[in-house]
Amino acid sequence: MQVSARADYALRAMAELAAVADEEEGSGQARPGTLTGVEISGAQEIPRKFLQNILFDLNKAGLAKTQRGAGGGYRLARRPEEISLADIIRAVEGPLANVRGEWPEDISYPGAAEPLAEVWIALRANMRAVLEQVTLADVASGALPEHVLELTRRATAREHH
Repeated sequence: MQVSARADYALRAMAELAAVADEEEGSGQARPGTLTGVEISGAQEIPRKFLQNILFDLNKAGLAKTQRGAGGGYRLARRPEEISLADIIRAVEGPLANVRGEWPEDISYPGAAEPLAEVWIALRANMRAVLEQVTLADVASGALPEHVLELTRRATAREHH
């Protein structure tokens, strides 16, 4: 699986919003829980124009919302614990795993390639096991679920193939 720049930038932008989501009035910040596109872009080194399109899609998906006016910017539309990494990727890219634009369960192959359909379903299930179980709160706090950390500790996890 290749993670596109669009998905990577969306995840990083939402992590920035999650990091300020719990700030409250009186915290000394002019806009508690809110960041401008310029602030997000600068913090994560994301091209501003590209980020604007991503934030539009995240807003449309109900994951982020805009606040207009002098103290305006972007904020999470839901609590960080309620937004999974899968939600964000789907908002900007569509389904987590499809094959030539088709759902894995709708694919069938003839002959020797027949088992590949099951491989695509297993791949999607494994992606879901990570991306649907990790929330923005996990990322913002730096406390990833143990089953995800366990995967990173495997001897071959960091090998390039």
